[in-house]
Amino acid sequence: MADQEVEIAVIGAGIAGIAAAYYLCVEHKRKSVLLIDSRQPMTYTSAQSGDNYRNWWPHHTMTSFTNDSIDELDRLAEESNDVFNMTRGGYVLATRQDDVTGIIESIPGDIDVAHYGDRELIRKTFPALTTDIKNVVHIRRGGDISGQQLGQYMLERLRAAGGRKLQGDVTAVESDSKYRLAVAGADGPSTVTADVVVNAAGPFAARVARMLGTDLPLKNIYHQKIAFEDHLNAIPRDMPFSIDLDAKRLGWSEEERSMLAEDPDLKWLAGELPSGTHCRPDGGPHGRWVKLGWAYNKKISEPQEDMANEPAIDQSFPEIVIRGAAEFIPALRPYVSAPPPRFSHYGGYYAMTEENWPLIGPLDNKGAFVIAALSGFGSMSACAAGKLCAAHICGSPLPEYAVDLSLDRLTNSTLLAELEASGNKGLL
Repeated sequence: MADQEVEIAVIGAGIAGIAAAYYLCVEHKRKSVLLIDSRQPMTYTSAQSGDNYRNWWPHHTMTSFTNDSIDELDRLAEESNDVFNMTRGGYVLATRQDDVTGIIESIPGDIDVAHYGDRELIRKTFPALTTDIKNVVHIRRGGDISGQQLGQYMLERLRAAGGRKLQGDVTAVESDSKYRLAVAGADGPSTVTADVVVNAAGPFAARVARMLGTDLPLKNIYHQKIAFEDHLNAIPRDMPFSIDLDAKRLGWSEEERSMLAEDPDLKWLAGELPSGTHCRPDGGPHGRWVKLGWAYNKKISEPQEDMANEPAIDQSFPEIVIRGAAEFIPALRPYVSAPPPRFSHYGGYYAMTEENWPLIGPLDNKGAFVIAALSGFGSMSACAAGKLCAAHICGSPLPEYAVDLSLDRLTNSTLLAELEASGNKGLL
């Protein structure tokens, strides 16, 4: 490959890197922006997205951040004739608890929310949920999108504005007055010289940061999902994204539970499992597919170049998540004994900070920036994240939350203590 010189090199062509390049090219009119990735765009972590969005967070900083991102999604949906199929069904938070005062009080006051505490009204409004649900909190500003179509639309726009893509792996970075990136590609090695470098490397962001002389407090946790054709029509096509807020025990037989309890590797399945089972229809009102997820894995793992080799992949996950969801949505129970014949089992890395907030802004070295740690909320926050990163680079006015989402928050002991004390990271 031939050496080249650009103004801005963006390392990583997932949704975060694409969004940063989009706002640099389209909003700030930067003509010399290069996306660098060894893979095709949107084919690693971004390809595993749940494609949901929400402004429901336990802290106003994240609420403001995602509200801005949803504003941008609304704008782009109108501009593109809704090429990424944005729905607006909201998020349903369901519980068997009698008292939801704590849940209600944990929701920032600027979130549009409805509370259903009448069980008869719950059954009428959300008929798929198990009848022992006593309270439902409906977060209004939420829904789903096609993250792939959003990324493709941004790619087309940034290319039309002069942005380019280079397929290759950044293996080293040197810097003095400029950055020199060693890139290994299919056609051989090359060097990219840039004034500005953006680290948008997703699960590999810590590795790239070390090349730039910075340590980032990032960890990667592998989470799985399944999607399947709902040939039993168990899930209403208009059901909002629905989350079970209660811990649960799976519906094993006594014999199965006893066998699990005797196995050191599986005994955790016989006990109480955490909350967070979630479900939604996929493919719009006329689709047939359903998505299920449950972020119960807590193990930190190093990202694999080939995600199929990820050691945290759990082949029993489809059965576990169907059993968990069936405790929440009884119409799914037939799938426990007769699994759906057509389904997809997939997963991706939640690249995250301890407090589960993103890192967006300048790094220690002049001209180096990061847009990373979009743990489980990459698709929904990409617009605000890319816009914020571009504003940092171009010296534009920054939103009020910019400091809290930058590396500067790591020196704010008061904020970090507040987040640690809350115990709620908004993780799904």
